Amino acid sequence: MKGRRVSELHRFLFDGAPVRGALVRLTDDWQALLQRRQAAGGYPAPVTALLGEMAAAAVLLHSNIKFAGALVLQIVGDGPVKVAVAEVQPDLAFRATATVVGEVAADAPLADMVNVLGQGRCAITLDPRERTPGMQPYQGIVPLVDARGQRLGRLSEMLEHYMRQSEQLDTCIVLAADERVAAGLLIQRMPTAGAGNLAGRAGVEGEVPGADEDFNRIALLAASLRRDELLTLDADTVLHRLFWQEQLLRLVPQGQPLQPHFACTCSRERVASMLQGLGVAEVESILAERGEIDVACDFCGQHYRFDPVDAARLFLDQTQQPPGSERLQ
Repeated sequence: MKGRRVSELHRFLFDGAPVRGALVRLTDDWQALLQRRQAAGGYPAPVTALLGEMAAAAVLLHSNIKFAGALVLQIVGDGPVKVAVAEVQPDLAFRATATVVGEVAADAPLADMVNVLGQGRCAITLDPRERTPGMQPYQGIVPLVDARGQRLGRLSEMLEHYMRQSEQLDTCIVLAADERVAAGLLIQRMPTAGAGNLAGRAGVEGEVPGADEDFNRIALLAASLRRDELLTLDADTVLHRLFWQEQLLRLVPQGQPLQPHFACTCSRERVASMLQGLGVAEVESILAERGEIDVACDFCGQHYRFDPVDAARLFLDQTQQPPGSERLQ
């Protein structure tokens, strides 16, 4: 459709400097995610902005690693936002959700939403698509306070803090989101040895974060990007304005480029499996109270309804099902 704004990701390197970067703009797909949540009442504006920034950040982080699995960015808070989650798959399919308990002021800063008492936590989990026996997801967790115990005020600060504490990589992140666009810019010092990223670090012994002059110069330019510029300017304009004096090398993917897009992994089969896990007694109790079972996906708002006949079929053995029926797995 003419005029349609498609979500996009751009990756680049700086020639002659051990620095890499990525710029993401989530547009139509971000709006689609929010529209799916409208039936459940939507989110307050500050929560919408937080989730948008998390979605953009998760896409940036996943695009920087070679990993066959999901990257999950999660904040567990002690304020009205109890949990906020953004998940990105290897094909850059993303989804996001938040659990809000209580009032969120229209101008609520991040710390007042998730870190009122300074007990909030930020976690990044890498969950492999195919696990070998005994394999556990990789997870790094940091508190939402700096080295002096002061509450961090922006998601970008939290992630920069995380990358330094958990991955020993200098990182500069600029994020912005509203109900139309979720966007982010990531600048990162490349590890000088090994695979120093989220998938497994191995930097040079004695390497000191913050010592690279090239990174510091480029990060200073990136940090000058204003929120309104990130939300309104196209990717080419942003990169030219910031780095016109740098030797920027745009990475052109081979074959069909990956494009960030909203998608949810929920399904009727997965809900059926969850209900089977509850057991017959619990399912019958819900049916007796409500007449049917209605399960809504927290991520996309899709409803899955099971009437008494549907529910009964969940607990029939394969041999007991009527001819032509299919058992939900």
